[in-house]
Amino acid sequence: MLARLNSLTLSGIEGHICEVEVHISGDDTRLLIVGLPDAAIKESCERVRSALINSGFKYPFEQITVNLAPADLKKEGPAFDLSIGVGILSASGAVQLEGLKNEIMVGELALDGRVRPVNGVLSMAMSAKAAGFERMIVPIENAPEAAVVQGIDIFGVGSLTEAVGFLSGNLPIEPTYTDIDKLFEIKRKYDIDFEDVKGQETVKRALTIAASGGHNVMMMGPPGSGKTMLSKRVASILPELSLEESLETTRIYSSVGLLEREQALIATRPFRSPHHSASAPALIGGSAHPRPGELSLAHHGILFLDEFPEFSRNVLETIRQPLEDSQVTIARAQATVTFPADFMLIASANPCPCGYYGSTQKECRCTPAQIEKYLSKLSGPLLDRIDIQIEVPAVDYRALRNKAKGQSSASMRGQVNQARNVQRNRFKGDSRRVNAGMSHREIEVFCELEPKSELMLKSAMNDLSLSARAHDKICKLARTIADLAGSEAIRPEHIGEAVSYRRLDKMF
Repeated sequence: MLARLNSLTLSGIEGHICEVEVHISGDDTRLLIVGLPDAAIKESCERVRSALINSGFKYPFEQITVNLAPADLKKEGPAFDLSIGVGILSASGAVQLEGLKNEIMVGELALDGRVRPVNGVLSMAMSAKAAGFERMIVPIENAPEAAVVQGIDIFGVGSLTEAVGFLSGNLPIEPTYTDIDKLFEIKRKYDIDFEDVKGQETVKRALTIAASGGHNVMMMGPPGSGKTMLSKRVASILPELSLEESLETTRIYSSVGLLEREQALIATRPFRSPHHSASAPALIGGSAHPRPGELSLAHHGILFLDEFPEFSRNVLETIRQPLEDSQVTIARAQATVTFPADFMLIASANPCPCGYYGSTQKECRCTPAQIEKYLSKLSGPLLDRIDIQIEVPAVDYRALRNKAKGQSSASMRGQVNQARNVQRNRFKGDSRRVNAGMSHREIEVFCELEPKSELMLKSAMNDLSLSARAHDKICKLARTIADLAGSEAIRPEHIGEAVSYRRLDKMF
């Protein structure tokens, strides 16, 4: 009257193996679940009972105790439904199921016995493989996602009856196969291209440099100058996602239910653009049981903060640390969870509340006090973490009506890949290291300046009253510009261009 099965739960984006123990005894007709279950798991009592009866199985009206081990780990979500239902059938002797110790299963049960998809299956499959399991049963909609993990057979089931038939050996099911190469070939395409942007060649140059070295960018200009249009196209010039990067990004989206059911992998760089009314937990993640926020959803991609000064100052200050550490740590009384957050920040802003300060097209209606209040939300420490600060002027009529296409994303990506190859060699084959992530010690090694370059940097530091962090940012940026030029040495023109991208410092 005792059955043991294996299942998984999700903590943050990490999957944890859990043992499901089902014991049947006594005359009480209760179904009791212990082991720190949340409300969704407690409610599975009625789902499982109805699913068993509607699937044609005999439900044991006795005392049923379900223990989810380890007992000190908080369990949440409906992914235990399938294992609880199968465990009750096995413990009651209604069906003979062999080899349950070698199986691991997840799935939510509908009242009619259908198996519904659950969140976080990719992370669960990775944990199951790491724990040594060779077979995993998942909802049929989740099977392509889980099958991305190599070294474990994934079997998709559509109902409780199918799961029992497969486990008892009466229903053969073929393992699900996902062709990763074909998937990448189909999905690695962007619908937008930089050649659609009229004019703004100077801004395109700055964005090429940013993509080459992983530098953060802030664009300032009047409404309609193309800041959003330019930002949305930056992902199309970044290097293609590797399989490792794709898995890391996909498991984040899977854990919060944002992965489309027909999409086994995310093959393009994510682009996240939260509204300026977003709260701090929405950006960095949170809730009682921590879940990823916008910073983590932008992992290996772009976080675009439009109307930058409209965000609450407290919200903006929360992103300072993640910009340095490339991760978010959320501490709660029950647990501390760390989410990856390695993204490229692109921020855009108007120069004043009305948007036309300094414009030759329209007259600014803002008072100096209004402009100062508007820009005061952007603190010095936050701006120090933004490598490139560039003005985006309004596009004139002739450029808008010009039929000639601008520089394409393919051309810009070629330059970016060339610079990234230089950095890969610099950082000993690590394709994920970029110039923007260099430590101060690495700056001293890889950013040695010529005497004229040294003099130019010293002059800029004094004239703009730049901080030590801004000094390091300029050196990193100059290193990227030199890489794009194919130069081993950082020349004065490289320093000069890097300094020119800090000209908004005086305004702030």
